Amino acid sequence: MEITAHQAKRRVKQTKGFTAMALVCALAGCAANNGTPVTVRTVPLPSSVVSVETQHLTPDEISQVVGTTENGAYVLGPNDVISVNVYSHPDLSVPNPLQYGNHAGALITSDGSVQLPLIGNVNVGGLTLQQAQQRLQMAYGTYVVQPRIAIELQQAESLRYYLLGAFTTPGVVYPSHPLDLLDALALGGSVNISGADLYQAYVAQNSVKLPIDLHALLIDGDMSQNVTLAPGDAIVIPTSANENAFVFGSVAKPGAVPFQSGGLTLLQALSDAGLDLGSMTNGELSQVRIIRSQGASAQYFVVNASMIENGKAAPFALYPGDIVYVPANAIGTWNQAISALLPSLQAVSGILNPFVDIKYLRQ
Repeated sequence: MEITAHQAKRRVKQTKGFTAMALVCALAGCAANNGTPVTVRTVPLPSSVVSVETQHLTPDEISQVVGTTENGAYVLGPNDVISVNVYSHPDLSVPNPLQYGNHAGALITSDGSVQLPLIGNVNVGGLTLQQAQQRLQMAYGTYVVQPRIAIELQQAESLRYYLLGAFTTPGVVYPSHPLDLLDALALGGSVNISGADLYQAYVAQNSVKLPIDLHALLIDGDMSQNVTLAPGDAIVIPTSANENAFVFGSVAKPGAVPFQSGGLTLLQALSDAGLDLGSMTNGELSQVRIIRSQGASAQYFVVNASMIENGKAAPFALYPGDIVYVPANAIGTWNQAISALLPSLQAVSGILNPFVDIKYLRQ
């Protein structure tokens, strides 16, 4: 039996509580169905994403900035102690097998050099054992015909890692041998996952953030992120209380925008950055650019914020570390958007995720 809207209103007025549910029931004929609950289905709003593409750092881009070691080989540094065996020349070997004592070998000094018989000071700091062996063979080649050299690490005193941020026991750790990332994390006690910002966590090596995705490692179990660390590496895991995104372009207050209660939408970020949505044209708001980077890859979004503002599209949730750019006019390509963004990115390069830093700022 069908009822008119007028009849439905009369039914609702006859009830003591005039509620939205009562109106829905009246229109749907709940009374005729003995009060059986009616399922009200809502149609989800469409996505506001106009386009999305993914880019990855190439091995060359990474190695030019970060450098490489041989399969994570140990790199010699100050206070390390090595033994040097010159075959058939025990008098040149350190420690000398013809002498007695507890001396383990040759000490690498603060400038990276080591004092050896006959050849004097040789700099081996920053070299792997194989590279140091090749350097000593060249040095001894001046005095010994076809020298054969063997080097062994006796004491790894320069090996240290810095664990900073959301660890139960942060600080400096001194392992006896090189560790991979997971083993090093365990030396910090434990990580409070619920209170950690894993999207903006990073490993720093020689003042450069490595393109490692700690969220993928710890949450998704992606073991490709479990790299071998180098001496002096720092693992930094910020707390979720410091999560933020970055908004640039046609806004009054460009820069970092903090997350609120663990979340932040695009319109909230634009409002916090001082953007007067009413003053923007649909053409400008329809081309908002967002770079979302994690580890060695990034997604490039073009989002129609005008549709969200007008209730025609679902809200767009930001991730910690997202970079939002509001163009002042119609921008055709991502290259044009990046060119306009570069001055702003340079100003905050120290707190950006490593992808953007390596891809655009350190080349």
